[in-house]
Amino acid sequence: MGSYLFRRLLNLIPILIGISFLSFVLINLSPSDPAEVAVRVNEVTPTEEVLAETRAKLGLDKPFLTRYVVWLNNSLHGDFGNRYVDDKPVLGEIQKALPATLVLAGAALCLTLVCSLSAGIVCALYEGTFLDRLIRGGVFLGTAMPSFWAGLLLMWLFAVKFDLVPTSGMDGPSSVLLPAVTLSLAYIATYTRLIRANMIQNKQENYILYARVRGLPERSITRHMLKNSLQASLTALGMSLPKLIAGTFVVESIFAWPGIGRLCVTAIFNRDFPVIQAYVLIMAVLFVVSNVLVDILSAAIDPRLRKEF
Repeated sequence: MGSYLFRRLLNLIPILIGISFLSFVLINLSPSDPAEVAVRVNEVTPTEEVLAETRAKLGLDKPFLTRYVVWLNNSLHGDFGNRYVDDKPVLGEIQKALPATLVLAGAALCLTLVCSLSAGIVCALYEGTFLDRLIRGGVFLGTAMPSFWAGLLLMWLFAVKFDLVPTSGMDGPSSVLLPAVTLSLAYIATYTRLIRANMIQNKQENYILYARVRGLPERSITRHMLKNSLQASLTALGMSLPKLIAGTFVVESIFAWPGIGRLCVTAIFNRDFPVIQAYVLIMAVLFVVSNVLVDILSAAIDPRLRKEF
């Protein structure tokens, strides 16, 4: 296990360097001049002298590779530069916004686990019945409905029409309900189908047929089916966790949730390149590290995979 983890961590290094280089290239290919953007957001006339001074201050007068190496080295030490909008450190703004995103993603993950497990098990146990078809119809709607449309619909229904929860912002536990439901809808639909399919497949396996022949209680048989079905489902859910966090920017924009996704959207509108670069790099690290953690989780659940380590 130790040697496997060491190899995986070594493999992460070139991947992260490649992603960081690609994001740096794409940002620098933008038609906007970063120096001019930094000057205009502070309502200063972009004369040639001011632009030259700003380029020197931001290090834009140096060769491309030199700028990349300096930026990567600073990023590894937690220095993502300063925002163009207010000249505040990017890391400080991310640290303030990240807890709100983690609260939202955590609430959405809990909803996904509870709802998809319950619905998937019910569908598998009552396969082909009206209840199964009804839940699958709801799953189809959850898959087809865009998150921004679902968010606006939920906001109108529960916040505007019935005034049960706040419409926006982060103000108490009730304010997280609508954003979390909106964020989790597509994941609930996906994992309900996955759990249902895995349980139906396991229902046909020989060990289940043998258990029924031996007269084991149905509850015990269901428990064995669920345990084997959860192996693939938990692996897939673990790989979706970074997407859950990275995908909050739409929901955070709709509900004015003060998270890192909304921070990135605001930075895109303001062409605040240091914030965008930091966001891309943090999300890339989150994705690749989560893949390693999912492999470890899969090995802990499935003893057959431990032999490969």
